[in-house]
Amino acid sequence: MSFRAVLFDLDGTLYRGNEVIEGSAPAVQRLVDAGIEVAYVTNNSTQTRQFFCDKLERMGFACSPELVYGTAYGAVREAAKRGLSRIAVVGEPGLKHSLAEAGSVVVDFDEQPEAVIVGLCRTFTYDLMKSAMAAIRGGAFFIATNEDATFPVEGGGFIPGAGSVVAAVKTCSQTEPFVIGKPNPNLIQLAMADLGVSPEETLVVGDRLDTDIEAGIRAGCAVHLVLTGVESEAPEGLPFTYDVAALVDQLL
Repeated sequence: MSFRAVLFDLDGTLYRGNEVIEGSAPAVQRLVDAGIEVAYVTNNSTQTRQFFCDKLERMGFACSPELVYGTAYGAVREAAKRGLSRIAVVGEPGLKHSLAEAGSVVVDFDEQPEAVIVGLCRTFTYDLMKSAMAAIRGGAFFIATNEDATFPVEGGGFIPGAGSVVAAVKTCSQTEPFVIGKPNPNLIQLAMADLGVSPEETLVVGDRLDTDIEAGIRAGCAVHLVLTGVESEAPEGLPFTYDVAALVDQLL
């Protein structure tokens, strides 16, 4: 089967933290040289599109900012679609910068936010959780960047993910969030619309069954699992290779 576009996950698929997965950058370049559209879809909410683009380029990947679809960007698009401009954030500076760049007003919790966006937050505290709870119970719309419990880092390890923070806020606010990231297909659908491709023309590649692969399936795309991140084996019948380099060998 031939594809017009391949959408790659980042952490665990192309790199682990600041450690590039061997062979992945030249493999992606081979796709670009063959005229296949490449974009990057990540649940990571901690940085801007430009940050991820700069990181990918340093690692040798072909990239431009408009080809990066992270959950910070997805949250910006969702807030704008709903007409919500005053946003309180539980998250990293990159999420706040993404909102500010898009014209949203990032406010403190005591300034009556219209929405609360929760992502990975390494400075998460009880007081911050209490403030988010009060705002959501007071009527602010609750957006979660993603519900990943963990994500992979250098050396094959894992650290707590945004889902751990989201779970705390969801529990105390007793409110289900609108979730931007995978396994919801929102980011994949945004990327396909911008690239002008259909689900039948798109391959989604990732290292997690419960997020990357499930999101691709929900979007109606073909999917492919790599074993360089979370999963150590593939379910029977699911297309997989050990890494991205082996996948591109199959495609080309």
